Amino acid sequence: MNQFAKHQILIVGGGAGGIATAASLLKRDKSLDIAIIEPSESHYYQPGWTLVGGGAFTQAQTRHAMASLIPKKARWIRSAVSGFDPDNNQVILADGESVGYEYLVVSPGLKLCWDKIEGLEETLGKNGVTSNYRFDLAPYTWKLVQELQSGVALFSQPPMPIKCAGAPQKAMYLSCSEWFKRKRLKDIHVSFHNAGAVLFGVKEYMPALMEYIEKYDIKLCLGENLIAVNGEQKTATFVVTDAEGNTREEVRQFDMLHVCPPQASMDFIANSPLADEAGWVEVDQESLQHKRYENIWGLGDACSAPNAKTAAAVRQQAPVVAANLFSVIKGKPQIACYTGYGSCPLTVERGKVVLAEFGYGGVLQPSFPKWVLDGTKATRRAWFLKENLLSPIYFQAMLKGREWLAAPKTKEKK
Repeated sequence: MNQFAKHQILIVGGGAGGIATAASLLKRDKSLDIAIIEPSESHYYQPGWTLVGGGAFTQAQTRHAMASLIPKKARWIRSAVSGFDPDNNQVILADGESVGYEYLVVSPGLKLCWDKIEGLEETLGKNGVTSNYRFDLAPYTWKLVQELQSGVALFSQPPMPIKCAGAPQKAMYLSCSEWFKRKRLKDIHVSFHNAGAVLFGVKEYMPALMEYIEKYDIKLCLGENLIAVNGEQKTATFVVTDAEGNTREEVRQFDMLHVCPPQASMDFIANSPLADEAGWVEVDQESLQHKRYENIWGLGDACSAPNAKTAAAVRQQAPVVAANLFSVIKGKPQIACYTGYGSCPLTVERGKVVLAEFGYGGVLQPSFPKWVLDGTKATRRAWFLKENLLSPIYFQAMLKGREWLAAPKTKEKK
């Protein structure tokens, strides 16, 4: 194994977490030696895929060239990671080369396990089977919504953890909003099949969501996990778990099926010394520093912190990691504290959003006073924020190291 290079700070992942952390670090000190390992030529604004599937965004709006987003003062190593050697401060690349580091930030995201649902991969993008969890499939969602005149539409959600836990619902609400507007909803039977026991995990948002469940006459099927799809026969098989824990299989017909796939840690993370028992990067949930390796931090979907896995969470995690890592470089104590913030703008109709914002333990963490924006209600202001402001905030603030409404809290002021 050959040593490819050594950097003061090495970042694994050129997604939201990796780029935002690099940018926040460089805002603190432009002379820092930073490299980002990322194999992809494209960077995707994944929160926009819901709006592509709902006809409010174009596909092109969600894809940007990676080269345009990597900070100019950071080196881009265009490779995939195959493993970690934290005892020797090295990351192993797919080609067998290694990269050394003094400090490591790990933010590679997670993997979508399409293969865990039998028959799904063969029928995605045809036979009425779609998912807003893939860039190439979100336009097909909108095509199906426009074309469906009557029949059965199923929307599925697997067991946690998943990124953007509200996304399966968002797809359903936006589809229903379009069918309602076109006066088709009375002829379309919609059901939501959630492997979990509740519609949404934070009770304060439930009344507003239930209003739309009733408005669209959606059948809630809780405790139902999708395990197989037959595209040609248009059937979906679910394992149904009752209140006593008994299970049975049920096969349902569909005309449209929107799938949220099961999700898991990347193999090179799960099989590494950095992982906890569940396969995630094992970090302290407040400092985001690794619990066993003091020169490593983790954030984003890959880390073990028990927060909602959303881009909004990363927006607050990146400054915490940057502040704490920079403190260590300067020989100072880490005082920046991540409080579990995550946000889920639930697009309940075209033009209205329930802006769920909460931290660890489901504690509400609203960004605005209620008189400006009440996140527990469906509002047009929240839709304006989602449609017009969140993307510019993502690209022009978060990925540029500007910490507007995301300056790290300290342990004394959390």
